[in-house]
Amino acid sequence: MYQAIVFLPLLGAILAGLIALFGARARFPGEAPPLGDDGTATVHAHAAHEHAHDHAAHGHDGHGPVEPAAAGSRIVELITTTLLFVSMILSWIALVQVGFGGHDVRVPVMEWIVSGSLKIDWALRIDTLTAVMLVVVTSVSAVVHLYSIGYMHEDPYRPRFFGYLSVFTFFMLMLVTSDNLVQMFFGWEGVGLASYLLIGFWYHKPEANAAAIKAFVVNRVGDFGFALGIFALFALTGAVDFDTVFAQAPSLSGKFIDFFGWHADALTLICLFLFMGAMGKSAQFLLHTWLPDAMEGPTPVSALIHAATMVTAGVFMVARLSPLFELAPNAQTFVTFIGATTAIFAATIGLVQNDIKRIVAYSTCSQLGYMFVAMGCGAYSVGMFHLFTHAFFKALLFLGSGSVIHAMHHEQDIRHMGGLRERIPFTYIVMIIGTLALTGFPLTAGYFSKDAIIEAAFVGKNPMALYAFVCTVAAALLTSFYSWRLIFKTFHGKPHDVKHWKDAHESPMVMLIPLGFLAVGSFVAGFPFKEVFAGHGVEHFFRESLVFAKTNTVLEDMHHIPLSIGLLPTAMMVIGFVIAWHFYIRRPDIPVELARQHDFLYRFLLNKWYFDELYDLIFVRPAKWIGHELWKKGDGWLIDGFGPDGVSARVLDVTRNVVRLQTGYLYHYAFAMLIGAAAFITWFMFSAGIH
Repeated sequence: MYQAIVFLPLLGAILAGLIALFGARARFPGEAPPLGDDGTATVHAHAAHEHAHDHAAHGHDGHGPVEPAAAGSRIVELITTTLLFVSMILSWIALVQVGFGGHDVRVPVMEWIVSGSLKIDWALRIDTLTAVMLVVVTSVSAVVHLYSIGYMHEDPYRPRFFGYLSVFTFFMLMLVTSDNLVQMFFGWEGVGLASYLLIGFWYHKPEANAAAIKAFVVNRVGDFGFALGIFALFALTGAVDFDTVFAQAPSLSGKFIDFFGWHADALTLICLFLFMGAMGKSAQFLLHTWLPDAMEGPTPVSALIHAATMVTAGVFMVARLSPLFELAPNAQTFVTFIGATTAIFAATIGLVQNDIKRIVAYSTCSQLGYMFVAMGCGAYSVGMFHLFTHAFFKALLFLGSGSVIHAMHHEQDIRHMGGLRERIPFTYIVMIIGTLALTGFPLTAGYFSKDAIIEAAFVGKNPMALYAFVCTVAAALLTSFYSWRLIFKTFHGKPHDVKHWKDAHESPMVMLIPLGFLAVGSFVAGFPFKEVFAGHGVEHFFRESLVFAKTNTVLEDMHHIPLSIGLLPTAMMVIGFVIAWHFYIRRPDIPVELARQHDFLYRFLLNKWYFDELYDLIFVRPAKWIGHELWKKGDGWLIDGFGPDGVSARVLDVTRNVVRLQTGYLYHYAFAMLIGAAAFITWFMFSAGIH
């Protein structure tokens, strides 16, 4: 069963690739001819836009020639989606058997790497932590596959798209089932590759290519740190499998590593390196710049990768390595600081964004910060609880945004929307549900997990816990404000684009069913799981998959906080809602006036604290300058100048001149022989006279 969960998406990806490769030669029942009468495929813009897709977003205007629609698209959609739903059902069964049944499993696959003392077996580690991630990954991936059938209806490259989705899911499953650090790194890099392919899926768009490259490069920075952490662990323990590393971890206490003059505590340095990888993958402060730009990919990609699965890989990694982090309190403090800073930083930027997908993207960034606060405070199960609930309501918000974009003919600026609740009532309802869960409305999934993180920060013992508490409470207020701002400007008020408003229609059922599933998950993922993630049943549920140090009493202390602290997040949620209602329903002139009066602050937030400009100045421009100089002077002047254009060119010149001596006339050769003989006799006479 466990092998099937992991490898069914890979099978789907392989079949999708084969059909995409060979399907154009065949015609499938019900498939439109791939070529037009003139031998090229032409996609025309629809007046009615029934099941329309964004031709402009694909990089063409809807009237020019594009690649032919691949034959067999429907078969690819059916195969990949069916396999993902099978994998999802098996994952829920695994959660019941492993999490609630108490049966951890290790499934050997094969011997993988043997090199000297390094011996790595490929095995699937199925414990409660893995089972939770299996449910998250397969559930979200399955509904995203189903949703994409409708959303990508007109895209001519659907087999490639569904193949990429399944490849991503396979690598994510490899990551969460890894039994050692190298296997985890394999999955880690695999999801990075799949993310690059999916963000840049519409490769005719320069913006999509730039966003894909940016995501890839920024993640390489974090992954370099992750790799250093793995190397350091192997150097100190001689192993990379989790069981051996965790068993030897206590013996590393008191050991030091000299790192560029820093006499660093070994475990602290290792955990900082490993967390550096998590910072990149989970878009934390300083390595966050790639996530908003990644919205250039199709909306289903945003829901799958940048809300529910890949960006949570860093949180999962810290949870998996909790036996190491628990022994490195300074590293935990740093994790708490970065998480808290990200939570408030991303929330401030979300206040003023106008692209509906970017608002949700910054919300994701902020919520990931919450999860790392829990990890840094030692409440690993609470962080996993928020990861679990967040996957449902954030995927709902992304896919709901996709439904809005679909209805508005792919308009993404909320300033051009308004009044859509009358045109797309089902999407409006599910977006409200997602927003309630995100802001922590009582009895929604987010209410239980998000509030638990704030409580964990309040009782946390590390030096940054109080800072994290203040940041997360403030971020709760800002989250409520920008979330309701999105709802009010999109669905309420008067339509700003009357033509598109009149044409707006509800999405097809194949897109609405996933929204309904996720809306239910935004409720039922909370209360039923509260006790096993953040209550008294947590140690029995997670057992050995998370560390529960006796000195760490955070989970116990959370149950004894003052009532005022417990009600504080809900109060922040209400205040944020009231302010947003006052600004965008009752007095919509106030935000405009505030932006005018505080122009510098408004532009500072609108330009994302100018991090992109700062990185461009510090890193991008110098790198381009170095590359240009190496190209023009190093390669052009030095290598080419003294190589092909220098010495070798002179040799060619000499040979060309020598060739001219070969005239083919007999008397020229006789004259040359006569001159040579005369020169030889002269030399012989003079040399004899000297002696």
